[in-house]
Amino acid sequence: MRPTRRAILLAALGLPIALLPVAVHERLWPFWPMYLGLLALALGVDMLWAPRRKTVAASVEMPGTLYIGEEEEAVLTVRVPTSRRAPVAVAVDLSERLVPQPPLRGRVSGGTAVLRFRLVPLRRGRIVVERAWVRTPGPLGLMATVAAVDLKRQAPVVPNIRPVKTVAMRLLTDPELRSGLKIERYKGDGSELDSLKEHTPGDDHRTVDWKASARHRKLISRQFRAERNHQILIAIDTGRLMCEPLAGIPKVDHAVNAALLLAYISLRAGDRVGLASFDARPGLFVEPKGGLRGFDVLSQMAAQVDYADRETNFTLGLTAIAQKLSRRSLIVVLTDFVDTIAAELMVENLDRLSRRHVVVFVALQDPGLAATADGAPAGLLDLNRAVVAGGLLRDREVVLRRLRRLGIYPIDASPAQVTPRLIDAYLDIKRRERI
Repeated sequence: MRPTRRAILLAALGLPIALLPVAVHERLWPFWPMYLGLLALALGVDMLWAPRRKTVAASVEMPGTLYIGEEEEAVLTVRVPTSRRAPVAVAVDLSERLVPQPPLRGRVSGGTAVLRFRLVPLRRGRIVVERAWVRTPGPLGLMATVAAVDLKRQAPVVPNIRPVKTVAMRLLTDPELRSGLKIERYKGDGSELDSLKEHTPGDDHRTVDWKASARHRKLISRQFRAERNHQILIAIDTGRLMCEPLAGIPKVDHAVNAALLLAYISLRAGDRVGLASFDARPGLFVEPKGGLRGFDVLSQMAAQVDYADRETNFTLGLTAIAQKLSRRSLIVVLTDFVDTIAAELMVENLDRLSRRHVVVFVALQDPGLAATADGAPAGLLDLNRAVVAGGLLRDREVVLRRLRRLGIYPIDASPAQVTPRLIDAYLDIKRRERI
């Protein structure tokens, strides 16, 4: 039992009464003990009629799985043995992987109060809703019962694959992408002969098959299709820099979401997709798999991509990946860097990797960096920040230009733009038949 704010206020009001004999007349002294007696009686009655801690119960309903970057709702039901409409305040203990929530407030009606709160995951892993601290006052509002009710509800936080198929189906309406999905190809796609057809106005004259035209005594064109069954390996850097938050969630989770969408698109296009991770040491490695069943395997393994507080070793990580690939592949490296000095070793290893494979380099850009560099400074501190931000942006551009000269596809985009840019690069590489 704890006194409420109302009880503390009433006790404070007794101070002027205690000063009445001094300030007004000494015969007024009996009012002070009378007031204290009445207050003590009221506190005792309220304590007697307040709910017992052991009788307070609570339960929570929440989704069985949470997705990083998405908010879910949990419903907390509090049961208090009282017939009156009593106010109730609840504080919920959440694990550190969830955004803390403010105290919940409501009213008990019919012995039950239903409260709703948000579950906003910050990182992948397993989250726990530990306990609920329920505070409900007695009938006079002077004493409050505070009960700790264990909830112990757990749920995994996994990569956000729910929008993958929705976004993928929207992208699949693009004829350039559909050219890798259907047997009927669009003209000019790929170099693999698919069929012969009658030449129509607008067809490229270079596709005319003169021998077939002579046999049929009319112009016949060759129809090509994009090659399939390419091998794609998506490598995710899970080092210290990638674990920093960007737009509310760690960079590595943005990378995982982009990787899963690219994997789904590529598998639909008939290619084979694998997954790897690395930080100071090589991490998981999933052999390239084909078919949409391969996406289930990739999404399950992507949930195991862990966070690390160690600096990334590009030499060990990329060398280990290259040694496990037996054929020319498209390798997508999702990472980040700060300046040219830190990126030097990264560029050297990407250059070595690009001599045998097609490499797409994806860096996650902080939109706030450009806003700081371009914003009008309001003072000396803002000016210093703008100078530093501008220097970092120039360093990034130097590294990106160098990668471009090495024949690597560089992408430097914000989390909102990284997936469309990555899909565009994938389509461009397929169209150019680089792999």
